[in-house]
Amino acid sequence: MFFFFELLNVILGYLLLVVGVLISVAFMVLFERKILGYIQIRKGPNKVGVTGVLQSFGDAIKLFIKEQFFPSTSNFLLYYFSPVFSLFITLFVWSVMPFDGSVFLNFSLGGLFFFCCTSFGVYTLMGSGWSSNSNYALLGAMRGVAQTISYEVSMALIFLSVVFLVSQYSLGSFQLSQGYVWFVFLLFPIFLCWVTSSLAETNRTPFDFAEGESELVSGFNIEYGSGGFALLFLAEYGSIIFMSYFLVLIFLGGGMNFLGFNLLGCFFCFWFIWVRGTLPRFRYDKLMYLAWKIFLPVSLFVLFVYFMLKIV
Repeated sequence: MFFFFELLNVILGYLLLVVGVLISVAFMVLFERKILGYIQIRKGPNKVGVTGVLQSFGDAIKLFIKEQFFPSTSNFLLYYFSPVFSLFITLFVWSVMPFDGSVFLNFSLGGLFFFCCTSFGVYTLMGSGWSSNSNYALLGAMRGVAQTISYEVSMALIFLSVVFLVSQYSLGSFQLSQGYVWFVFLLFPIFLCWVTSSLAETNRTPFDFAEGESELVSGFNIEYGSGGFALLFLAEYGSIIFMSYFLVLIFLGGGMNFLGFNLLGCFFCFWFIWVRGTLPRFRYDKLMYLAWKIFLPVSLFVLFVYFMLKIV
């Protein structure tokens, strides 16, 4: 009976977390449009609700009640389920995020679970581009997959460097291990590599090559409209919020308390938007150079140094 109530508590807690993430995505979109508006010296959304606070909810309702269409030559099952799986993976990875010392799925390999989930995102991206049976969507998906794979190699090595310091994969231990000094002071070079890789991992400016064809079509999601389009962007913004909090957890001690955790997480959400409003898009060959010629050697060197220190 105790096990049943414990399981029920975990399920209800996780469902509450999912609802919170979906609502926060709506406000994240509003936050982004407002900040970009002020960066470009304009107001941003300010008509729906008080100062535009209901604009994102209005947009979501509009998208989900629009007619759903399917390209006649598409691979129907993969086309239909790719956005669903994309959102599912983003929501699933939130389950290992520790809040105030507690996690919903408290297991010892939470860090590996995070990388498994982010790696699966490549398949949903490729599936949504290929299954549309459109050359534009396929090219956008190929660019996105090449970019994501390039960055995940160096991200994994950076994460392993931190694991050598903590000696565990459990995400809760990352928070506890930074009681005296934050890892950002010990690992500042790879902290910079990680925040840059986070931009590429979430397909954000200046590394948004998966959607970089938006001046022509719209990249891998060109054939999606209404609900499918909404699910893809719910997944993208959900992963932006997750990566912001994950960065705080790994390098900034989880903010040391619940309030600090959320404040620092919101600051990095703002940073994602700030970068979008400031930097132009990279050239694709420069992105590959950055990933394979700069980030990979740096992360390998730091990993080797901390591995030797661990042995000594």
